[in-house]
Amino acid sequence: MVMRSERPAGGRRRLTAEDWADAALAAMAEGGGLAAVAVEPLAARLGTTKGSFYWHFTGRDALVEAALARWEETSTERIIEATEARPDPEERLRSLFLAVMTEAVNDPLEVSLLADAGQPHVAAVLRRVTERRIGYVARLFEDLGFSAPAAAHRGLLAYTSYLGHTQLAHAVPGVLPPDRVYVDSVLETLLRRP
Repeated sequence: MVMRSERPAGGRRRLTAEDWADAALAAMAEGGGLAAVAVEPLAARLGTTKGSFYWHFTGRDALVEAALARWEETSTERIIEATEARPDPEERLRSLFLAVMTEAVNDPLEVSLLADAGQPHVAAVLRRVTERRIGYVARLFEDLGFSAPAAAHRGLLAYTSYLGHTQLAHAVPGVLPPDRVYVDSVLETLLRRP
């Protein structure tokens, strides 16, 4: 269990492993990918010393693993959990698709992680996240009455649309329309029955 930062009697906030993981993810998102995860610059960013880092982690690899686990939790599991709160499967699919496509334009972290897909730490997490996301979206299509094979096909197609959207938004800023008409049309195509 990760504990939240607390302020001791002296008023200075104690950093948690989660704070370090968040700082590592922010560094990755800012364009450096895994190469941006270095203890000294992260300590400076957090206003602390390397001693704080070694209190929580045995080394850089442990921090990278914690950061990637945090990304998996916040960018997949929490989103699925929030989506599940909606009672109607089509409403779940629509809200999920709109939310992730909108966020993709604003958050460069996914693109940074995809660029580092050849790194063993990242490859394992990307595989789990990809399988989980595609499986979840396929299940939503099944809940809408599509056969299992058709739902799996549409889940994969939805996910590749998302990845293409994400990559394009960051590779060629401004090329995607600023309104949600495009995203809605992609979803309408995915929902169309033969």
